[in-house]
Amino acid sequence: MLIRRLLVALWMLVPAAAMAQGQLWVQIEAQPSLAEAQARARAYTSELASVSGFSLGSGWYAIVLGPYSDTEANATLVRLRAQGRIPRDSFIADGGAFRQRFWPIGAGAVPTPEPAPAETTAETGQSPAIQSTLPDETPRQARISEGELGPEERMDLQRALEWEGFYTAAIDGAFGAGTRRAMGAYQEAKGYEPTGILTTAQRAELMQDYRSVLAQLGMQTIVDEKAGISIRMPASMVSFSSYEFPFARYEPTGDSGAQVILISQKGTKATLSGLYDVLQTLKIIPRKGFREIKGDEFVLTGQNDEIASYTFAQRSGGQIKGFTLVWPAGDDRRMQRVISDMRASFTPLPGAVLNETDRQPGDEQSIDLVAGLELRTPMRTRSGFFVDASGTVVTTADAVDACTRITVGDDGADALRTDAALGLAILKPKTPLSPPGIAIFKDAVPRLKSDIAVSGYSYGGILGAPTLTFGQLADIRGLRGEPELSRLEVTVMAEDAGGPVLSADGTVLGMLLTRSDDDGRKLPDEVSFALNADTLNMLLSDAGVSMQRARRNGNLDPEDLTDLADKMTVLVSCWP
Repeated sequence: MLIRRLLVALWMLVPAAAMAQGQLWVQIEAQPSLAEAQARARAYTSELASVSGFSLGSGWYAIVLGPYSDTEANATLVRLRAQGRIPRDSFIADGGAFRQRFWPIGAGAVPTPEPAPAETTAETGQSPAIQSTLPDETPRQARISEGELGPEERMDLQRALEWEGFYTAAIDGAFGAGTRRAMGAYQEAKGYEPTGILTTAQRAELMQDYRSVLAQLGMQTIVDEKAGISIRMPASMVSFSSYEFPFARYEPTGDSGAQVILISQKGTKATLSGLYDVLQTLKIIPRKGFREIKGDEFVLTGQNDEIASYTFAQRSGGQIKGFTLVWPAGDDRRMQRVISDMRASFTPLPGAVLNETDRQPGDEQSIDLVAGLELRTPMRTRSGFFVDASGTVVTTADAVDACTRITVGDDGADALRTDAALGLAILKPKTPLSPPGIAIFKDAVPRLKSDIAVSGYSYGGILGAPTLTFGQLADIRGLRGEPELSRLEVTVMAEDAGGPVLSADGTVLGMLLTRSDDDGRKLPDEVSFALNADTLNMLLSDAGVSMQRARRNGNLDPEDLTDLADKMTVLVSCWP
């Protein structure tokens, strides 16, 4: 036992001596929690010699090899990289950032070459220098001092243990078996005796590391008197930009990638519901995530390859207030710490609220913006129309090509059948719809040179309703005699494709196809083609969909034709 203790003592002295002689380390990984770092160090120890682990501060832990001389460090780095035994981004470190040793377990602390700057009293309540002078305690003394902790202090310790990767149960302030196991695991990882009861000094060390993350982000209480909100936010990463009703915007500083938006407006429960819907159309709230509106508050989360976001809003006293945090993707642990701090500190201030006159001079106005924030937009839009009472829609095949999501109006839809050769797609809504109108197809051969109208969302939904474009039926076949096509004399937009082609009596002759030049020859602008009713009937029948056909006498007034087209035509959107 004495020999073992001497060996441990000698091991504890190696880093300090090595750094004093200018020796170096090969840093191979850094992990954001002690538990993860300990697991990775254990894995490397089974494969490599001289594995050590040190705290880097701010919740990060380095796994290193060494120490080595300058020549040995470079040779080891090159050799192990070439063998694929360490990551390609491993590098040589001088150890100046290393703090306490956590691996090998039981090796104990290492003197810090450059002490970390003291935290402010507001963040930790004491500096590292004060913590280092705290007396050691026996388990009995530690339990007595632990008994003096308040409920919030006890929950903070559980949060800190959770942050370090040792605790996974409820944050309730009750130090049961799970909390004791987590405390023992933390002590063992730090090289302390695993009693399961943290001493005052160990609690101070745990909380300092936990709070240093927020200190690094510059978490400060911001009182926005105009918005009527007091909240802590990462002030080193964002700064106030503008008021654009109903938002107070705090934009990223430098390349932080973070963004905070405070929400402040008067409103009813209906206003809260409308805000909940509108926010989900913004790019800063990606579609993938959790959504819940309950009573007088809601929560929205979103995540994609670039950003993650969290939104909270509540209604009280006729006012709606909340916040959105936007954060770089891949930094979930720090984001969760910030969210927790923002939620805990969020305080609506009575009396003050933004109103519709709160805008910056020269604010950009655009249909693609909501209060200066960019809306999420589809890759492409096409037109389509309802063909049965359950909401089945026909549109062009290119409308649904390479989409991760398809919407029919505001509703999600799936492609039931796609025929790329004929240029048709049949869509089924994810939930059955009751369309305001469905297509009645012409049950007779249409007359050449008769008047026709194409109904479509020519401008991708900007106008909010389809438009009618008038022309003539030029032929009941394609240019090469294709029996499934009709040739039209009408000048249309790309977004009109998929819309119904109507005769003057209101029956549907076919579906407008996407324009494509014939074998590289550019066709005149007024030449378009439609998939005729007989072909549509065959394709729909194969897909198990029945369409209605009828003969009508007499032409409709333009107003009635417009109303009929409006009820059956729908915007089809393809989303990335």
